[in-house]
Amino acid sequence: MIKFLDLQKINAQYADELKQVASEVIDSGWFLMGGKLTSFETRLANYIGASHAIGVANGLDALRLILKAYIDLGVMAQGDEVIVPANTYIASLLAISDNDLKPILVEPNAVSFNLDIDLIEKHITPKTKAIMVVHLYGQVCWSKDLEALAKKYNLKIIEDNAQAIGAEWNGIKTGNLGDAAGFSFYPGKNLGALGDAGAVTTNDAALAEQVRALGNYGSKQKYVNEFQGLNSRLDEIQAAFLEVKLKHIDTENQYRRKLATAYLNGIKNPNIQLPVPNNCTFHHEENTEHVWHLFVIRHSKRNELQEYLTQNGIQTLIHYPIPPNKQLAYEELNGMDFPITNEIHNTVLSLPISPVLSEVDVATIINALNSFN
Repeated sequence: MIKFLDLQKINAQYADELKQVASEVIDSGWFLMGGKLTSFETRLANYIGASHAIGVANGLDALRLILKAYIDLGVMAQGDEVIVPANTYIASLLAISDNDLKPILVEPNAVSFNLDIDLIEKHITPKTKAIMVVHLYGQVCWSKDLEALAKKYNLKIIEDNAQAIGAEWNGIKTGNLGDAAGFSFYPGKNLGALGDAGAVTTNDAALAEQVRALGNYGSKQKYVNEFQGLNSRLDEIQAAFLEVKLKHIDTENQYRRKLATAYLNGIKNPNIQLPVPNNCTFHHEENTEHVWHLFVIRHSKRNELQEYLTQNGIQTLIHYPIPPNKQLAYEELNGMDFPITNEIHNTVLSLPISPVLSEVDVATIINALNSFN
């Protein structure tokens, strides 16, 4: 069986380094808010190009804390609206509604899967305070038109960068394009911890200070609580693991690009819709470098194709089978119709792609796809 994602093999590459830093943390006796966290935050900020990086417990908390901080700073208020793509993972919406803000769902572009920037303006109201862009599947969602729109209406742009660490737009890394960004280091991500972990990046010093305090019970000084915060901290051992793996992220992402190119060039089945990597912003003067967290194809007989691949020893996944507006958690959205989102969720299939997937395996997958009727 060709695994969709072999985490044991991925982490085995760095086993000696990971065990060494784990030992250092254990021997130090210091497990929270210590030197490993500070070191990783510095390295992450430098890598992204941002002034500030704050480690938090997970990717959802990263987005929650950004919005909560903006509310505390008076930039937003409960009941305000945040535009978000309709086909994102539900965490994007949870971060918004958890802060008593209102998610305004906007259809994606059918080709790029990312938020259709041309549709945003008609959804902007006096209550709109932010646009949350999601660099879905590791493909950059950005354009000069988006920047102009945010400036015109004085909106914050928040990047959900959970799937796209290392991606670039015109030489600027995602996570440093908007006003603030949330990262997930869930084990299956391109930069994966050995447990849950996340981070916030920003160039806004006031926002960074507020996020850091809110993630530490609303406290800047021990036992002095200025705000009603959360407990969302990146622990020393995960910070140490992530710093080890961050050193290799560019090499791993480049290999993902190589495999993606093999898929794009090799899959010839006319019934399979391939991703269009150079058209994700729909502005050819804007250069994008995607990182292929997922390689997602579309087929009208998706379920049959998935079963066929399984029978041929190829494991695939569906990201995601149920869109947020169809989830019971957002029953108030169930009556809304998003035809492009629905079509995407009914037809997408994620193929294996990872830094330990061999080119021989990719060739096997391509042959199987080309032989499916």
